[in-house]
Amino acid sequence: MTIASAASTSPNEVTFPVTGMTCASCVRRIEKALGKVEGVQEASVNLATEKARVVFDPAVASVDHMRAAVEKAGYQLGAYAALGSHGPRLVGQVETALGSTTLTASESAAATVDVHERERQRELDDLKRKWTLSLVVGLAMMALMYLPLNIPLDVLAPVLLIVATVVQFWAGAPIYRAAWAAARHGSTNMHTLVAVGTSAAYGYSAFVTLWPRLAIELGFPQHLYYETAVIIIALVLLGRWLEARARKQTGAAIKALMGLQARTARVVRNGVEQDVPIEAVQMGELVRVRPGEKVAVDGVVVDGRSALDESMLTGESLPVEKGPGEPVIGATLNKTGSFVFRATRVGRDTTLSHIVRLVEEAQGSKAPMQRMADRISEVFVPAILVLSVLTFIGWMVLYAGPEPRLTLALQAAIAVLIVACPCALGLATPTAIMVGTGKAAEHGVLIRGGEALEGARRINTIVLDKTGTLTRGQPTVTGVVAINGGSEECLLRLAAAAGIGSEHPLGEAIVSRAQELDLELPGAEDFRAFPGQGIRAQVDGREVLIGNRVLLDRHGVSLDGLVERADALAHTGATPMYVVVGDQAVGLIALADTLRPESRKAVAQLEALGLDVWMLTGDNRATADAIAHEAGIEHVLAEVLPEQKADKVRGLQAEGKIVAMVGDGINDAPALARADLGIAIGTGTDVAMAASDITLIGGDLRTIVTAIALSRKTVGVIKQGLFWAFAYNIVLIPVAMGLLFPVFGVLLNPVLAAAAMAMSSVSVVSNALRLRGFKAPLPMN
Repeated sequence: MTIASAASTSPNEVTFPVTGMTCASCVRRIEKALGKVEGVQEASVNLATEKARVVFDPAVASVDHMRAAVEKAGYQLGAYAALGSHGPRLVGQVETALGSTTLTASESAAATVDVHERERQRELDDLKRKWTLSLVVGLAMMALMYLPLNIPLDVLAPVLLIVATVVQFWAGAPIYRAAWAAARHGSTNMHTLVAVGTSAAYGYSAFVTLWPRLAIELGFPQHLYYETAVIIIALVLLGRWLEARARKQTGAAIKALMGLQARTARVVRNGVEQDVPIEAVQMGELVRVRPGEKVAVDGVVVDGRSALDESMLTGESLPVEKGPGEPVIGATLNKTGSFVFRATRVGRDTTLSHIVRLVEEAQGSKAPMQRMADRISEVFVPAILVLSVLTFIGWMVLYAGPEPRLTLALQAAIAVLIVACPCALGLATPTAIMVGTGKAAEHGVLIRGGEALEGARRINTIVLDKTGTLTRGQPTVTGVVAINGGSEECLLRLAAAAGIGSEHPLGEAIVSRAQELDLELPGAEDFRAFPGQGIRAQVDGREVLIGNRVLLDRHGVSLDGLVERADALAHTGATPMYVVVGDQAVGLIALADTLRPESRKAVAQLEALGLDVWMLTGDNRATADAIAHEAGIEHVLAEVLPEQKADKVRGLQAEGKIVAMVGDGINDAPALARADLGIAIGTGTDVAMAASDITLIGGDLRTIVTAIALSRKTVGVIKQGLFWAFAYNIVLIPVAMGLLFPVFGVLLNPVLAAAAMAMSSVSVVSNALRLRGFKAPLPMN
């Protein structure tokens, strides 16, 4: 089954593992190769994840075309390809082995990770064997060369040649293969530098060993550099081994997420409970969860009550009580009671699968900072090759000191080739993003990618939508005021009948209160909603209006002295809704949406981070001010209609503010998309989450603080990595060329250059791994 045949003609997103990459210049080369394939709309390659993400039109481009382009560039695609959220996820050999094409995102990711992990482990084992033997041989050679053993050179040299040849072309085979693959296609990479450098040292030594008289006649010093070539290869392979081991740890978050999933589910079929594999659970089936078991898939409780530990997904430590009608999330842990729920999301649609997918996409993304490094790395290796040649010529032409001039020139040229390291440039950003986004997921924060991660650090203003964000989003009726001789019960009955067709939380609250009082509700007709204002419907042959003062003014209704009573209710934090029957106001219904218990602490923490906190709401000014005061917020945007939210964000941006918007509803989506950073509450709508850059899996606003703090920490680590990568090359390349030689008589030994080059990559990756120790900021009292 091919991807092209499985997908529709709409653009699809596919992810390939790529082998053979060693540095940032490889990344640019593969991206260019894929970008030239007809039908490919976007290609992004990540050195840390060793994957290429491609958006393409399956009606024009095929996997075979992309594979051919990558192979022509000198690299190989792995054995599987995994489509993201835009299409089915196919796993080449893994899919065949499992005999299924209906894997969930987390199962599919687990399978592909297993294959990739095995390949990576084989590579690690091979590297370890080769660098260990090479280093032992190199050190033994050094001992033979420099210890006073009195072994004649004409006896020792042939032995060293034989041993060095084995190491050069056995241990160094991966280096030569990668360099040759690049050279065949007219390109270069880091392996080109190492291959040329070690070949120069080995070749010179072999020439002196095999043709000693000719070497003397040509004026070549009788110096051997076998141990230099061997130890350079050993240290380069050691560096790759350490780097690969460190990079292996960066994927821990994905593995931890996949490990959360239950393996089986206890479904109720025909009244009989039976255990089935999780992939066999169907939408709408009843599933029983016993104490201590994991919830298999997402669903809604239909029978029983319990407390669930959702900390593994939301970061919230306290168990959450669940009863009939309440949602449960797959992979969460049942603590006490037993309950039955109806499956609403299975397979790739579960919350866990969605999280795994988002984290995978985020870890494969690029931050804007990386673009500069990519552009530099594109010309880095050719520039170093030219610089090495110029170094050799410069020493041969300009050096006026004592001989051996050729030896010094050769040593300097080799050191320039070996010390230059484009790897650190390519790894600084993606490794930090991998660890940072993975760590964020552990804390209940889903970051869409590197751009969002970097953007979260820059914001200085945060706008919080009131309903469902600062408040619980579940308003209740707190009071009913009837005038003109009407009864409160009759007023509530008419309002609830009109509100049955409303999806707004305030309308639902009125209906819920009427049902609690067992009021018989008449039928309603001709329902119409006025976004941000209220509703209108025909009830018992009469027109009923329910809404705010704007709606009444729009219909020319007299308020009959209700304004003062509405203002009094508003100052208590309630939202007053006017009720009109015919053309006469008959009363008020007061509704209040209580503040989330953590909202005030979250606001204080956000202000402690130096952010200006704003509240945005459609409530009237008095209600908005009362709630803002309770939450500790000074800046309020009140009486904002849904379609005006994006304009309010734009207005703040026009004042020079860098704005983050936090919301949970469909009407928040335009404002989330307009903001410099959109943050969606995970308990909200899919539309809001799709428009956001960051999603909070739970509803706790304090995770915003965690997201911003982690973003700042991650960007700091990226900057450190890029600084050291640039500084390393800027400082050591001139030293390798011999800048210090005229003053101090110091020339960088190629062996030390190899050690420095290896350690530069390892240090950048190790620095990024420090993010694994990130702790969420402590809540303020």
